[in-house]
Amino acid sequence: MRSVSDIYAAARAAGRQPVSFEIFPPKGDLTLETAHEVAAELADLLPDFVSVTYSAGGSGNRQATADASEAEGPFRFAKDLVMRLADEGFCVGAAAYPEGHIECTDFRASVAHLKQKQDAGACFFVTQLFFDNAYFYRFREAADAAGITVPIACGVMPFLGKAQIQRMVFMCGASLPSPIIKLLAKYEDDAAALRAAGIEYACAQLVDLQEHGADGLHVYTMNQPDIARACAGALRATWRPAGEAAVRGAGEPVGGRA
Repeated sequence: MRSVSDIYAAARAAGRQPVSFEIFPPKGDLTLETAHEVAAELADLLPDFVSVTYSAGGSGNRQATADASEAEGPFRFAKDLVMRLADEGFCVGAAAYPEGHIECTDFRASVAHLKQKQDAGACFFVTQLFFDNAYFYRFREAADAAGITVPIACGVMPFLGKAQIQRMVFMCGASLPSPIIKLLAKYEDDAAALRAAGIEYACAQLVDLQEHGADGLHVYTMNQPDIARACAGALRATWRPAGEAAVRGAGEPVGGRA
């Protein structure tokens, strides 16, 4: 079985940017059957990989997580867990924070922590959501300067409603640029229009990140296939899934950066 690290290496060699989706496992009203249906719809879009995030949005079983951490630990910092998993032979992905970790007020320290996770064995990074690509480009420059050489995929999540975006901002510390604030005001009384505007904004983010040579594009789908379809459609002008590229043949360009 190929690892995510293998996927990034093959994509880079082919001049492609991997596109991936995140889903979370069944919980609450989401049944196992529905989760399988969501996964099948995402698979039809031929992503390079799909990640499954336990406790998405911070709503998982915190006690179970704590018990697991203490079993062989404790693992005080992410780098400690990364090192243990890497030593066991796992391909480990770790989190990156374009605006710095919410609990760390020093941006340079956040970048230094990223380097520590790479040195501990992280094979790739996926960023926390952000709404202003300028923060990612600043972060990428800082990461390059710090010696980060493994791929950094951009994590993008559409805003779907006012309550959701408020929760995300306070939980993650992501900044809200003025275009989003204006959209929130414009569609304050039209939930459907605001949701559509949020998805459109995320699609525009992804296209811009693609054009600026991001290592990978990771969509937080929130288990909603229409989000994945819209994002994949926005990227289709230049991105082609690996499966489609193989069918077309090696002589035809597959998009992304060379």
